[in-house]
Amino acid sequence: MANLDLKPIEKEQTTQEKVYEQIKESILNGKIADDTIFTEVQLAKSLQTSRTPIRAALQDLLNEGLIISVPRKGLTVRKITPEEQDEIFLLRISIETKVIKKVADIISETQLKALREIYNEQEKAMLSEDVIKFIDLDQEFHISLVKIAGYKLIEQILLNLHNLTKLIGLKALSHQGRMKNVLLEHGEIIASLESKDSELAAQRMKQHLMTTNDTLNIIDQPKE
Repeated sequence: MANLDLKPIEKEQTTQEKVYEQIKESILNGKIADDTIFTEVQLAKSLQTSRTPIRAALQDLLNEGLIISVPRKGLTVRKITPEEQDEIFLLRISIETKVIKKVADIISETQLKALREIYNEQEKAMLSEDVIKFIDLDQEFHISLVKIAGYKLIEQILLNLHNLTKLIGLKALSHQGRMKNVLLEHGEIIASLESKDSELAAQRMKQHLMTTNDTLNIIDQPKE
C-alpha cells in the first residue's frame, strides 16, 4: 500500500467544548469565586452564546463535582469540606505511592528529562509569582508519572482528584514558603527516580502529599 503524505485534519472544538473549557478554567483559576451564584442565562450572556452548549457544559461540570446546584437560585462552585479534603489526599496517597514505585523501575532518561523540564518551568512560575501556572504545572508533574506508568484508568481518576485539589490549591500556596517547598519536594522525587529507588520515591511522594494536606489544615485552623 502506498504511503500517502497527508496531514491529519485537526478537529475543531465545538461550542460546547469551548464553553466547558472556559468555565472550568475560570473555576479552577479562582476567577469565579466559591461564593458566587450564577445561572445559565448569565453565562450565556457573558459568553455570547446560546443556552444549549452552556447547559451541556454545566452538566459535565456537575458530573465532575466542580459545581453544585443551589435550589431556586442557580449554581455555585463546590466548596471542599475538611472531611472531603482528607478523603482526596487519602486517595491520592494510596494511588500515587503505588504509581511512583512502578515508575521508578521503568522510567527512561527521556522521561526524566521531561520531568526536569516541568520542574524548571515551575521554578520560573514561582519566581514570577504566577500561582495559576504553578498549579497547572503541579498537576502536569503528577499526571506525567501516571502516564509513564501506563495506567489509563488511574489517569482519569487522578485527573478528577486533581481538579478537586485545584479548588483548594490556591489556598495551600498562599501559605508562606509553600511554593518553594513544593518545588523542593518535586526535586527530591525526581532525584529518587534518577536513582531508581522505588521505596524512597514512594516515601517522598507520600510525604509531599501529606505536607500539602497538613498545610491546608493549618490554614483552616481558626485564628485565636
